[in-house]
Amino acid sequence: MTTQELSGTTHPTAIGPSHGARAETAVYVFAVCRRIDPADLTGLPGLADGSPVRALPFGALTAVVQDVPAAEFTEEAWHRRLGDRLELERCARAHHEVVTAAAACGPTVPLALATLYHGEARAKEVLGRDADRFGAALDRIDGRAEWGVKVYVSATPAASRGGEPASARTDSPAGTGAGRAYLQRKRGQHRAREQHHDRTLRLAEDIDTELSRLAAAARRLRLHGQEATGEEHRVQILNATYLVAASAAEELRAAVAGLRRRTGAQIEMSGPWVPYSFVGEV
Repeated sequence: MTTQELSGTTHPTAIGPSHGARAETAVYVFAVCRRIDPADLTGLPGLADGSPVRALPFGALTAVVQDVPAAEFTEEAWHRRLGDRLELERCARAHHEVVTAAAACGPTVPLALATLYHGEARAKEVLGRDADRFGAALDRIDGRAEWGVKVYVSATPAASRGGEPASARTDSPAGTGAGRAYLQRKRGQHRAREQHHDRTLRLAEDIDTELSRLAAAARRLRLHGQEATGEEHRVQILNATYLVAASAAEELRAAVAGLRRRTGAQIEMSGPWVPYSFVGEV
């Protein structure tokens, strides 16, 4: 079987099974940076016991790697991990811990979970093909970090929160006057919902526009529905991430605080993070 390898960041993969009696290792790549002091990687457990996380220079760049048992990282073995939530979370945490340690030393491009190569020479060869793109990504994120912003508003218009009086709640209006009032009330509720929806769309755009002015780049992410959040009383109207210079971090915090006061929206901010969302396809 041919060895399967990944030089991008979009799809995890694993190496094919190795043949022969001797135990073989594969090279697992966590991230790429320009240079890193090997001492900064000391003590990181990575994904395999007994093998240190280390620096692997290729050209002017450096990969952060670990030798792992090839038999434990075949495609079949990795699919088993994908099916085991606890094991997948353990691998993801270990991967992120190494990436975070490298990023603390300078701009770092994280690679996808399960980026593996059949040997050090092969890793250098394939990573080297993308050296220009790695360099461009490192330039883009240098001195910057990723910040997440989620914005929520009430799920219902303000006029609807008090509920309807008992006399108004009827599914079978009696008489023409009562029927007309019932329909008018329903139309009013529909208009209120539409207006509430329009206001939230404008609010999301206004908040995103203001925060984007402080960022080198911004991305709008998929909104989380109420089913995903488990919160019936509020709805998410903005889920975005911003690439912000370290020197502008306090200005970003101040802008979010001001938006909370002015809009009354519930704005949640997280970061700074390794800029996973802004390294592009490398």
